[in-house]
Amino acid sequence: MANFAYKGRDAAGKLVEGVLDGASAGSVADILLGRGLTPISIQPARGKAVKAGGGDLALALFKPRVEHVDILLFSRQIHTLLKAGVPIMRALSGLQESATNPSMKDVIRDVRESLEAGRELSVSLARHPKVFTPFYISMVRVGEATGLLDEIFLRLFEHLEFERYMREQVKSALRYPMFVVLAMAAAIVVVNIFVIPAFAKVFQGFGAELPIMTRLLLGFSDFMVNWWPTMLGGVIVAAFAFRSWVGTRQGRMQWEALALRMPIAGKIVSKAAMARFARSFALSTRSGVPVMQALSNSAQTVENSYIAAKIEGMRDNVERGESVLRAAIGTAFFTPVVLQMVAVGEESGALDDMMEEIGQMYQKEVEYELKTLGQQIEPILIVCLGALVLVLALGIFLPMWDLGKVAIKR
Repeated sequence: MANFAYKGRDAAGKLVEGVLDGASAGSVADILLGRGLTPISIQPARGKAVKAGGGDLALALFKPRVEHVDILLFSRQIHTLLKAGVPIMRALSGLQESATNPSMKDVIRDVRESLEAGRELSVSLARHPKVFTPFYISMVRVGEATGLLDEIFLRLFEHLEFERYMREQVKSALRYPMFVVLAMAAAIVVVNIFVIPAFAKVFQGFGAELPIMTRLLLGFSDFMVNWWPTMLGGVIVAAFAFRSWVGTRQGRMQWEALALRMPIAGKIVSKAAMARFARSFALSTRSGVPVMQALSNSAQTVENSYIAAKIEGMRDNVERGESVLRAAIGTAFFTPVVLQMVAVGEESGALDDMMEEIGQMYQKEVEYELKTLGQQIEPILIVCLGALVLVLALGIFLPMWDLGKVAIKR
């Protein structure tokens, strides 16, 4: 038996943490579900060695992980099979045989064996908290309770497809700027370590005072040449320190709150998070999930701990008897347009439809921002590149220009 540190949420959506003994993470998940808790994460407790043979450890290290696209395909395929009337056990058996990812094949096999042991599908999926999110599991539980499991899987597929689209759009928009920034950084390193030292030998023979720009370039180049191991070590230490800071709950929240205030990128992150929140909230309430649980589920999809804390604050206010509109106003995060749409949705009893429209509105805004992201970043990159070229030109060619004037006078 090993110790596992777990995090879960109770029926009211409150976070519960602790440590349990269990043979595996799956058995701990079963214990938590038996206590009415939805597992969020189950990790081996720190300070305990994980015993494994050399072969098993190697397989664990090199085994591919379950990707987002694997869950996407699983949701779509199981929806199709269930809609066609295929029994769940036969559907899972077929999906297990057709899975190309060995890790996903193992997950489906474990889910099928768990079902054969008499567990519910949501409980079986919850045995794999790293693969299926609490939002996914709660939606499956709603499908089991309402008898609309095939429809729930279709809605989950659409939600996952939206998540994938957002990520691909962000990656595509940032690819060119990142390439330019890396090229500029590489150029600065090459120029300072190889080019400027060669010119420094020429400037030493001038016997005249060099321009201040040239002296600055030479000083910075000497510093890089002589202290590059220290600089490299400093960068590595800073990277580890940043990861450690972001790894803490408070540090992650502070960093993600700061990210929302960054120029250009901040508004994209904010709108993308709000699109995820609105769509997931609409999906939950439309599927019959209570409002408080829908807010907790939606908070887990925004991928920003600062915004998630705001949404959890909304849930607490709703739990105390406030309306969704009043709770949203209390966060001081939503725009007046969104608040007006929430008010209309509550008055008309169609809050899920209004939240769906809010999600679509934010999605269109994010798409527009991503399409114009390159145009917004290009002027900044051009200015930075121009400043770099100007500094190099002034620092290297001014002394040569002065030397040419002296030679002409002679």
